[in-house]
Amino acid sequence: MIQKLSHATVWVLDQDRAKAFYTEKLGFEVKMDVSMGSFRWLTVSPPGQPDLEIVLMAIGASQMMDAETAATLRSLVEKGVMGAGAFETADCRKTYEELKARGVRFMGEPAERPYGIEAILQDDSGNWFSMTEHPK
Repeated sequence: MIQKLSHATVWVLDQDRAKAFYTEKLGFEVKMDVSMGSFRWLTVSPPGQPDLEIVLMAIGASQMMDAETAATLRSLVEKGVMGAGAFETADCRKTYEELKARGVRFMGEPAERPYGIEAILQDDSGNWFSMTEHPK
């Protein structure tokens, strides 16, 4: 029986840049950074959430992806059309200001939504994430 999701992949254009973005700008922790032969296994997690690792996977042709597919995926990530998930925060407006001061790009200011307060941020590759404060 499946009990939980432990890893989720985010496709990135450059793993070194992504590592710097997720750790220095978002404040995530590196969990793994090892060479697996033909590719680098790089994972990060938000502090306080050790049971979920985000795999920062470089886009490239491999056993599982041919060159044409890799080029298509790279194009989609570069265009900023890949939504990668949602991050939860206790105070969206405060976190927005903190991250904006660190150079994180946002697609707009925090806004009231039926599900809480949300701001959309983009990582250094172009992937976007909802950053949401749930109603109290």
